[in-house]
Amino acid sequence: MGFHRMVALAVVCAAGVLPGQHAPGGAPARIFNTVKQKLAEGKQVVGGTVSSPDPDVYCAMARSGFDFLWIEMQHSPLTYQEAARMIWACRGAPAIPFIRVPDATEGDIQKATDIGALGIIIPMVETMEKAEAAVRYSKYPPIGKRSQGGGQYGALWGGDYRAAANDNVMVVAMIESPAGAAIVDKLAALPGIDVIFVASTDLSSFSGRKQGDPEYESLVGAVRDATLKARLKLGGPLAWRKREGFTFFQGPGEGTLIRMGAQSALGVAPGPAGAREGIAPTEGQEAK
Repeated sequence: MGFHRMVALAVVCAAGVLPGQHAPGGAPARIFNTVKQKLAEGKQVVGGTVSSPDPDVYCAMARSGFDFLWIEMQHSPLTYQEAARMIWACRGAPAIPFIRVPDATEGDIQKATDIGALGIIIPMVETMEKAEAAVRYSKYPPIGKRSQGGGQYGALWGGDYRAAANDNVMVVAMIESPAGAAIVDKLAALPGIDVIFVASTDLSSFSGRKQGDPEYESLVGAVRDATLKARLKLGGPLAWRKREGFTFFQGPGEGTLIRMGAQSALGVAPGPAGAREGIAPTEGQEAK
């Protein structure tokens, strides 16, 4: 039996609190991940990107109106200790902590969930094995194989965290290449995946095509159609907010926000010269 079938069977047979069901005794599942709630209501959600280890910067962003914060641990030198301190320093803030882990390993995902992340963002999903590992290590038994150890998750989210975690921790799979787009039908059918995210910059880098090119847009369309057909949520850069079907967005990082705030205070129109509506900026080439 394949892993995705075992996960589906576990979801059906588990005696704990499950999505759309009730806990033993008739109590409704407690959902404290407001991102999941908003998406279920058909709303769009936006996350600000955090790469700095400064808790004050984190808290300023967590209280600024973002639905979640995309804590960047793939392309930054952030440590889990630093991320833990930031999340703890701003406990109770409206923005929910999501972490883009370096890879779908047990160690990375275990640390991210233990420090309180309610979203696990998996980069470079090109195989079902990687997607299955993401679900396996994000979910407690009987759905997955997340081990129950120490961490600040209980102090952040409540004493019933163990019973409610599988309903609240979301898994976001990033499609960054044609190889990822090629398996999107299977990926969208995997129980435990909540969001499929189109990474605009790397999709361009790996495909050799730019946003707007027919080949590029065909890849995006394939991901969109498979994701929505499976009733999952579709993610992308904030510039794609008006694209059909997209509801989960990665917003700018702290450096961009500081620059835009300064430009606004000075009465200077923010944004790089030549920016076009609906075209996401290329990561790594933002105006400094």
